[in-house]
Parts: sequence; C-alpha cells; structure tokens
Amino acid sequence: MEMLLIKLEKSTDTPLYEQMYNQIRRDITDGKLPVGMKLPSKRKLGDFLDVSQTTVELAYAQLAAEGFISSKPRKGFYVQAIEELAYAQPMQLSVKRPVEKIEDITFDFSPGKIDTESFPFTQWRKYAKDVIDESSKDLLLLGHPHGDWELRQEIARYLYHSRGVDCTPEQVIIGSGTEQLMPLVIRILGTAATYAIEDPGYPLTHHVFFHNNREAIPIAVDEEGMDVRSLQHSGATVAYVTPSHQFPTGIVLSAARRTALLNWASSGDEHFIIEDDYDSEFRYTGRPIPSLQGMDKGGNVIYLSTFSKSLMPSLRIAYMVLPLMLLSRYEKAFIHYSATVPRLDQHILARFMADGHFSRHLNRMRKIYKRKLQVLTEALSSYAPHVSFSGDEAGMHIILTVHTETNERSLAIAAKKASIRVYGLNGYRTAPKEGEPSFLLGFGGLSTEAIKQAIEDLMYAWSIEKGEESI
Repeated sequence: MEMLLIKLEKSTDTPLYEQMYNQIRRDITDGKLPVGMKLPSKRKLGDFLDVSQTTVELAYAQLAAEGFISSKPRKGFYVQAIEELAYAQPMQLSVKRPVEKIEDITFDFSPGKIDTESFPFTQWRKYAKDVIDESSKDLLLLGHPHGDWELRQEIARYLYHSRGVDCTPEQVIIGSGTEQLMPLVIRILGTAATYAIEDPGYPLTHHVFFHNNREAIPIAVDEEGMDVRSLQHSGATVAYVTPSHQFPTGIVLSAARRTALLNWASSGDEHFIIEDDYDSEFRYTGRPIPSLQGMDKGGNVIYLSTFSKSLMPSLRIAYMVLPLMLLSRYEKAFIHYSATVPRLDQHILARFMADGHFSRHLNRMRKIYKRKLQVLTEALSSYAPHVSFSGDEAGMHIILTVHTETNERSLAIAAKKASIRVYGLNGYRTAPKEGEPSFLLGFGGLSTEAIKQAIEDLMYAWSIEKGEESI
C-alpha cells in the first residue's frame, strides 16, 4: 500500500472531500493508480493529509458509488478496472454562445408591448410575499388540472360583471397562454372540424391550426367585421373571431353580424364560435361591447382571453370558458393532464383580483392608454390628408393608412433605417393586398413624449409634411 499524494487547497470554496475525490478519480482514469492497488485506510490517509476521517470517508464513498474503487470487508479499498466501467471522460466542448443580432431600433410600435412603468409592483409584491410562505406549503403540490378554484372563481366573477360572460367557475380552464389552450380546443372539436379564420387576422392562431393539421379557411374582414355570408358558404364548422376589437384592423363586429354569426353557429350540431377577447378591457368611447358568449343561447361559443395586455405578457396566464357540452368532452380527453400555470402564480393573481386591485389597475391603465392614444392621434392628425387612421375606439394599437403610391415594404424599410419599427398590415393577411399601405401602430410600450418624437421621425423618414391646416 502506497500513500497518496493529494494536494488540498483549504482556502477554496470546493469541499476537501470533493478535491480528494477528483484527484483520486483522475489518477485512476490516467492509469497512475494501477488496478487492484489497495488504497490507504481512512485513518492513515486522514492523518497523512491532516484532515478528518469523515472527509476521507466521503471521498471514498463517492468513488465506490461510481465504481472507481471497491470495498472488501475487513481488508480495505481497492482500485477497480475502469475498462469494465461504462465510463466516458467528459469531453471539453468549446461551445460558442450565439451572437444575438441587436438591431438599432429607437421606437418600436409593437402592438404587443405594454406600459411597464405603470405596473403595480407594490401590491403585487405584497401578495407574492403572502403566498410564498410556509403556511402555503400545500401549493407546492399539484392542484386541480383545470386550475385552482380560487382563481377560476375570480375570473368567472370578473367576466360576468365586465363582459357579460355567463359561466360558472367549473367552465373556466386555466392555461399558460392562448397558444397552449387552442390545441386543446382543437382536439376536443375533433378531426372533422374545419376552421374559418379572419383575414387579416392573428398570425399565431393561423400557425396553431397549421401545426395541428387542421384546415383553416380565410374569411375576409370588412368595415363590419368577418363576412358571415362568406362564412356560411365556406363549409367551415368553427369560426375563430376577435369581435370586440378585431385584430389587427380594430373593427368592431356589427350588431347585425353578431346575430348572423350566432344564428350560423346554432344551425349545426357541431358548429362553434371561438371568441378571442384579447384586449376587451381597453375601450375608450361608449359602453363596453358585450361578449358573444353572453349573447349565446345555444352553448356554441368558446370564450378565450388572457392577462397579457391587462397585466403583463410574462405572467403566462390565459383562460377559456367552455360550453357545458364541450366541458364534458374536455374532462374525458384530458383527465390525466395537470395545470400548466404554477399554483403560486395562480393564487397571487386570485388574491390580487379578490381585493379589487385588478379592477383598480385596469381603471388606471385605461386612463393612461387613452392619453397615449390621444397623443398619437393628435400627432398623426397634423399630417392629414397625407395619412389617416382607424381602430382608435379600443385596444392598444391603431391602423395607419398612408395615402401614397409607395408600397408597404418600401415604407417599412425607410422606417427601419430611421430606427423605427412599424408593422405592415400585409404581414397579417394570408395573401398580400395591393393598394395604399397600412400599418399597425402599437402605443402601449411608448411614453407620450416618445410617441410625439416617433411620429415626427417617421413622417420625416417617409417625406410626409404636415398638412396646411397644421402649419
């Protein structure tokens, strides 16, 4: 038996037993310690290295567990033949971190951005602190697969009072986003379903249908919303619509179209409407538009919404309200599924809503976004008649139409050269459309001062001068 020369650094953060284990393992794999060699006893090696027997014992135990050494009763520890082990020395891979392309964008008119400066951090932090406590240790376990009752109850109550949605908490299903809930809806509606989608419309939803191998028929959107007459002749059995604030045009589905759409849904046993109410909280003129679900008498409307616009996109909490007939199908199809939203987040939001903070936050944000919208439209009005806008009654974006012969792509490139990102309406169509170029201008993530400067810079980039009445 030879004594082991092991260099231990007592001043480092690495435990001594781990240093000892690493050096002995390396000597074995390098062949410096031959097969069958007896290692020093724990006591002798501890005395030699001036460490405790416990330190040596921990190192030996790890080596034995991995098969580098073996223990023989009343004899000691011996080096194993490593060629008998299914062991591969870790390769030192040189992995280059991908270089992210950072674009020089000063103003981004993204319709998906929110006002992060106005988030109620103080109240949210309070509820997070209350929930993340030892008294809530049961929340570490899996909850109800549809989402915890507390949050579903608050959502059902909120929807009834704010959107006229008539439902029970049992009908509410919590998910981590519309893109996570939609495939579940698609599955319970069956393979025979054919979908009608708005054109232009929400691209993510179009991708969901495509990736789930479902036929999606584009139906044109005009000044009254989805063309229900075209829908009736399309052969579709399910219509996906954003009736309260059509995305991206901002059109509100007219009363006549709402009635026609509901009549179409009730005309077939497997006809359904998927109502995506993505930003209904923010309406600035007139009374709130009632939900289709609240008008539905036949149980044909599946209601979808999210907290991405009203609170924060990163919260990843969305929900759907299923008709009772589909609820039973859902329960059978997904009986073994678990909720995709962490229970701690669910309970923070539930308490935030129960104590009235959510409603107060919405009221405050409605005023903030209304002010931003006013600043945006006033800035654009200065450049009339060269530009016009629409969809300014609700939501967090408008449609800007530029009265020019220059095409949409060229204007977008010119804006980007001026460090401004705009979103062409053709990007939301199934096929590009000729004519005057139109753009989505989201204002949620820009300050009022930034909005003024952005419009001024954008018009300069497009060589558009102010109208005579503004000069």
